[in-house]
Amino acid sequence: MKKLIVFISAACALNACTPKNDFDASGNFEADEVIVSAQQNGVLLSYHVKEGALLAAGDPVGQIDVRVVELQKQQTEASIAALGKKTAAPNDQAELVRRQLEVQKSQLAQQLRERTRTENLVKADAATRKQLDDINSTIDQLQKQIAVTEQQLRLNTYNTNTQNRSILSEKAPLEKVAAQLQEQINKGQIINPVAGTVLANYALQGEMQTVGKPLYKIANIDTLDLRAYITGAQLPAIKVGQAVTARIDNGSEGYKEYPGTITWISAKSEFSPKTIQTKDERANLVYAIKVRVKNDGYLKIGMYGEVLFTAKK
Repeated sequence: MKKLIVFISAACALNACTPKNDFDASGNFEADEVIVSAQQNGVLLSYHVKEGALLAAGDPVGQIDVRVVELQKQQTEASIAALGKKTAAPNDQAELVRRQLEVQKSQLAQQLRERTRTENLVKADAATRKQLDDINSTIDQLQKQIAVTEQQLRLNTYNTNTQNRSILSEKAPLEKVAAQLQEQINKGQIINPVAGTVLANYALQGEMQTVGKPLYKIANIDTLDLRAYITGAQLPAIKVGQAVTARIDNGSEGYKEYPGTITWISAKSEFSPKTIQTKDERANLVYAIKVRVKNDGYLKIGMYGEVLFTAKK
């Protein structure tokens, strides 16, 4: 009888010393971390990133040496400018032919006047028929020459335009090359993509950078997500948009509480995280949730936190 009393007393003492969970879920705070990487190869000429610094989206924070690419672009632009000097104006090419045509037309007009005068002389028996035939023959030759010259003029214009189109067809591809080179030049400037706090810095001014090499890590920690886990039994009691309370340990003062909102509930279950050491607890299926919490400066990424779905009495 005494042994039974001692066993019961020990059990009661053990239960009294074992704390009970007075929270509904627990987890760690996290944020969307962005790793900014180099987008160009070259020496890091300037760099203005310090861990803990606040950066705004669009801030220029560094410059990679892109002198070689700039020279390539200048060479391409010079090639584009040279195309214009290779082209020829149709008027310049056809000027000689046009002057020849004017002379022939002037000669034709003169022969037409001469034929009229000769016809009158023939009627007056002051000129022979052969003289009139010779003039008509000359007129016919001039008319044929004019037709050939006009055709040559059109052909020269067509050939010049064709040649110019062939030369200028090289302009569009060269402009695309120049645009690509300009894009590479732009990527030499390091622009901060998101507003936030620099969490880690991986680069120093003067170092050689390659495409894809991480430079720094940044995250917006004005608000953090407490990623916690709940059981299937708790799932029907919560929903996205629900207001909850998040809290962190505040030492001797107990807990520091924050208003939070459930922003995400996993659509499928998973095994309990391996941070839970007992085999039985790891075998349980749980659902991940995220609680958005406004950061007052005390919350840190990776910090442990607890979630209360309802106020505890």
